[in-house]
Amino acid sequence: MPSPETPEATQTPRTPVGVMLPRDLPVAEILPFARRAEELGFDELWVVEDLGFRGGLAQAGVVLGATDRITVGIGILPVGARNVAFAATELNTLAELFPGRVLAGIGHGLPLWMREVGAWPRSPLTLLEEYSQALRTLLRGERLTVEGRYVQVDGTRLKTPAPQAPPVLLGVRGPRSLAVAGRAADGVVLAEPAAPAYVRAAVGHVGADGPHALVAYNFAVVDDDAAVARDAVRPLLEWVGDADCAPHVAPLPFADELAALRASSATRADFVAAMPDAWVDELALVGSPERVRARLAEIAQAGATSTVLIPVGADRVAALDALARAL
Repeated sequence: MPSPETPEATQTPRTPVGVMLPRDLPVAEILPFARRAEELGFDELWVVEDLGFRGGLAQAGVVLGATDRITVGIGILPVGARNVAFAATELNTLAELFPGRVLAGIGHGLPLWMREVGAWPRSPLTLLEEYSQALRTLLRGERLTVEGRYVQVDGTRLKTPAPQAPPVLLGVRGPRSLAVAGRAADGVVLAEPAAPAYVRAAVGHVGADGPHALVAYNFAVVDDDAAVARDAVRPLLEWVGDADCAPHVAPLPFADELAALRASSATRADFVAAMPDAWVDELALVGSPERVRARLAEIAQAGATSTVLIPVGADRVAALDALARAL
């Protein structure tokens, strides 16, 4: 594979590039951020539903109404939080109002949060597969009758299904959940960090026969000084050694070294401070516009159909402008 510095890597046709709407963005900045993302030429804007922050469906509706072109992804709606027929009704409403501009991300939800609200199932994989299949059926406008372990629907259908059903993507991490996505969804959303090695491994676990979307989230800082960019993103990688991130790390050539460094570090701050620059370069998109474009090409070559950049820094609108230099 070409290195980030070689011309071959930069000549690959660009796949769609999106940006994440930060979950903690001050409310007054949400619409300016969304409009600016569209003005700058980003293809997608992904909103985040995290417990205690802001709802994914509400954010999606607001930013869709405030923009004209950009595709809006919802990443992700926890399946334990909403009845599938009502989720289909909400998503179909967005698809009717904004045809072709909605991507529906669903997933397990963070186990800690889901247990906190009493919504973590005994079999998360069973719920996810039942829910995904039911949601897609309903969004296609078909009448659904199903008596599953978790999903029970008796003859329900959408009265005014959108002409173009929104794709259903599963926001999942590990091999078994990725396999569910291959069987029961239109694509996957890979949480950050989604390095090329992890993207390739995920494609293998999905094992889909036909077209299948793969959205890769990554922290990104565009700065002509690579050291400045690394310093900005490094603190956000402190949890890379945690168990939840194991699927992301396992395919990396330095996975064992990373695990050893995490085990020997007294604190998370010590862990990221000792992380070699080469690891940071692999776990995030950092550096000059040319370097970040080359990394986007690598991720696309690995199998991503779009990459979503997560802005870093206190001023996320300014970070958005900097990220656009890599488009």
